[in-house]
Amino acid sequence: MLRLETQRGWWLVTHPDHARLAGTIAAHWGNDLFAAPEPRAHVLLGINVHDDGWAVRDASPSITKQGKPAAFSVELVGRYSAFEEIDLEDYLNVRERAVAEIAAEDAYAALLVSKHTYNLLTARADRSTIEPDQLPSLDNFLERQLQLQARLFAAIRTAPSFSQQDVTDEKIDENFRLLQATDNMSLLACVDYSAPASLLHPLKLRNGATSEVKVTPLGQRSFKLEPYPLSQDQVEIDFSARHVAAKSFGSTTEFRQAFHAAPIETLTLTLST
Repeated sequence: MLRLETQRGWWLVTHPDHARLAGTIAAHWGNDLFAAPEPRAHVLLGINVHDDGWAVRDASPSITKQGKPAAFSVELVGRYSAFEEIDLEDYLNVRERAVAEIAAEDAYAALLVSKHTYNLLTARADRSTIEPDQLPSLDNFLERQLQLQARLFAAIRTAPSFSQQDVTDEKIDENFRLLQATDNMSLLACVDYSAPASLLHPLKLRNGATSEVKVTPLGQRSFKLEPYPLSQDQVEIDFSARHVAAKSFGSTTEFRQAFHAAPIETLTLTLST
């Protein structure tokens, strides 16, 4: 779950809905300056489903010790220390399930999701928020992901459906960075981030070079991207959210009742030059 505080309560976006938003951003990616994703269907699938492992957990959301919805929030943008609000074993199970589910369907998409997961829990995670006796579980999980990535690499490199260009280290890293970028843009939108940011990695240009994409907030869920990577000068993307009208809850049961009673509403992200 992702949360955004309002005057009366919280906007809440499920992880799968956040991932679909990232996937829609990726579907618009590419213009005279930036390269479009290839192999397109596999890359877009990976981005669209990269957080589907959270679906079961998001259907039964919980609260923090302070009574807030347990969710990714604006305070976590740029760092990853959410382990204080979630059981680590549960978290790792969610992440492993997300990769395993897509691996059974599409090895290329699963490779991107696994690389995203590994990066999240190494380069971006704050290990100080994990209890020392739980670190072996994390490290074992990371080793399993590396082993899985090796198997997925082998599978796609011998699959006749992919060109040699599709399966180079450079192309896979390019597509992994696009997943990271669109995931980050979706997170910024879902928490309505109000400070300048960037889309994490330098991204591939058509001339073979790379460029960082800067993000400037313009208003409510409206952002300027520079240099601009999308196919139209302005793109509006709808995504689903629920609003719960309370700042804190006395129990998880109370929060779940409020969440499920809240209607699904539509919010809009605007990206422009």
